[in-house]
Amino acid sequence: MATTAPIAQDTGPSLAQRWYVLFMMMLAYTINIADRYVMSTVLEPIRLELQLSDAGINFLTGVSLALFYVTMGIPLSWIADRYNRRNLLAFSMIVWSAMTTACGFAKNFTHLLLARIGVGIGEAGGTPACNTIISDYFPADRRAMAMTIFALGAPIGAWLGADLAGAVAGEHGWRSAFYVLGIPGVILALLILFTIKEPPRGRYDTAPKDVAPGVLETMRYLLSQKGAVHVMMGSGVSALWGWGLMWFTPTFLQRFHHLDVGQAGAVVGPIHLVMGIAASLLTAWLFAKPSYTDPRKIVTVLGGVTLLSTVPSIVAYWTSSLSLATAMLWLFIPAIYFYIGPSMALCQNLAPPRMRAMFIAITLLIANVFNLIVAPQGVGLLSDWFAGGGEPTAASLRSALLVLAPTGFWAAYHYFAAMKYLVDDQKKAIGHV
Repeated sequence: MATTAPIAQDTGPSLAQRWYVLFMMMLAYTINIADRYVMSTVLEPIRLELQLSDAGINFLTGVSLALFYVTMGIPLSWIADRYNRRNLLAFSMIVWSAMTTACGFAKNFTHLLLARIGVGIGEAGGTPACNTIISDYFPADRRAMAMTIFALGAPIGAWLGADLAGAVAGEHGWRSAFYVLGIPGVILALLILFTIKEPPRGRYDTAPKDVAPGVLETMRYLLSQKGAVHVMMGSGVSALWGWGLMWFTPTFLQRFHHLDVGQAGAVVGPIHLVMGIAASLLTAWLFAKPSYTDPRKIVTVLGGVTLLSTVPSIVAYWTSSLSLATAMLWLFIPAIYFYIGPSMALCQNLAPPRMRAMFIAITLLIANVFNLIVAPQGVGLLSDWFAGGGEPTAASLRSALLVLAPTGFWAAYHYFAAMKYLVDDQKKAIGHV
């Protein structure tokens, strides 16, 4: 049985300061998710206005963002592992929030493409900086809890991007949805810049932390951490499965169940808010228990939840009943939040202090290649193919989503496979379990 090593007494931030920082990081993640996924809510109105196929609209709105997100993620995380993370986070937030607002001013394909590229570049500097800041405000045995609180930003952000944005788009047009979500991010960035201190790196870890390794050295180290590889793949495939399906769900509801944009947002928005928050809080409570300092127990729970939740994710797109589909979404959607915080915490505990931003960047690279490139473009191409070369239909999109839904089983496999390696890998990275 793994044991928890004593953690050095923190003489730095007070309890109130720790939780203030965690709350602000959570808000930054909220804005990040809302600004990214507002696009899925208004995808169909944009497609119709610009007269695009399913593959075309998903390249414009998903792939264009992801290509620059993953390209810029590594260099910006290299900066985060060496220089001031608070400043990087604030600057990144200003960029992606301004570019989100610019999406609303887009007059044609090119304008929207450039704005989405800007959102991707800005967002690449956000989550890795947040993660490594939190890791220096909370010790290893509290990181799973802290990262899960941080991950509350995902359901709140998804609710803002679905319910609020859907209501605004329904009343004032799709452009207005970008205005109401882009501007608050700039204000939050300034608050972070002027109210949060950059913490000392590796404050709570006993492993060496003086030298910042290069990218190739970090990659070699990562590949030697088989537990980390499986956790990253598990979270990446979870993103392909869960967030890939979520990308198309508002459009699916509009086409297949004949809802308008506001009605579709009203179906999924409350599920994101209520069940996403509930799943995240349950995860935080569970993994704050002393018995869950053993990382093997964490991946067992992640694998089990993902495995079971894959079944309703299939039924939701198979059934022709809106009421049954909605019930299945209430069961499935919580699972796309359950894994986020624990997976990030595991990656932070499997990385030495000056590799943490890079580990998170690589995790996000895998996840976003899957859920912003493979899922949107793959489902879009499949939908066009099922449509036989004509206008994409409700039936063609449904068939494409039913191809994607079973990938939850693949994600569960990686969580279970990680169990064998986690204890030794964590001791190697931070000096204790």
